[in-house]
Amino acid sequence: MREHLRIAIEAAIAAGREIMKVYEKKDFQIEIKSDESPLTVADKRANDVINDFLKPLGIPIISEENIELPFIERKTWERCWIVDPLDGTKEFIKRNGEFTVNIALVSGGQPQLGVIYAPALNLLYFTVVSEQKAYKVYIPAEDIDLDEIFNNAEEIQPEINSECLKLVGSRSHMNQETLNFIEELKKKSNKEVQVVSKGSSLKFCLLAEGKAQIYPRFGPTMEWDTAAGQAICEAVGLSCKINDSGDSITYNRENLRNGNFCVSYEG
Repeated sequence: MREHLRIAIEAAIAAGREIMKVYEKKDFQIEIKSDESPLTVADKRANDVINDFLKPLGIPIISEENIELPFIERKTWERCWIVDPLDGTKEFIKRNGEFTVNIALVSGGQPQLGVIYAPALNLLYFTVVSEQKAYKVYIPAEDIDLDEIFNNAEEIQPEINSECLKLVGSRSHMNQETLNFIEELKKKSNKEVQVVSKGSSLKFCLLAEGKAQIYPRFGPTMEWDTAAGQAICEAVGLSCKINDSGDSITYNRENLRNGNFCVSYEG
């Protein structure tokens, strides 16, 4: 699993550098996909880079920018990669730096490792879930080898008990259901509730490193939006559960769209 983690980290950093080449030009074309989400050349280039790293491993890849295979073909997969080559394209277009590369390896529908890289912030998060630890490390602009990354990485932990509840809200997708949830949370907890806005999968990372305590999501997400973040959160004892069923989010489902979910600590 550690070797797969090393390759996923290399892929994420290489993809991030391709993304930044486009980001720094400040002038790039934007396409609108069939689901009305934006697409840039950075998404495509990052996806190509990640595929180049992962395909030689012989493990199937589900990526936002790959052609989606029918479930009758996917359902036999014991393992697969779940990839979002550029999560937070809206944040990329807004130029606020809150976009990420997400790479997760899942087995039996459960996240086994996760890598989240925010190239504009030079910040990398990673985990092997079975080790029950997650880490973050700053990646300098110049080349850095994997041993340096592992040696410099700082273990992260959630903050469980807090006088003030910090709730993560999407930078681009705040809606009335979320606002209603906040009001109910205030009543139930008898605590002050502060909203921390953040784009992309960085919302999961805020919880994992103790900068927020709860992330409710009411609105459409896909498996590649959540798999890496879920891996990092579950490694440090947080849960990522579908609201309707109370079950953890699973992966490589027939329908790759997630239901509404909540990330929190249940211990």
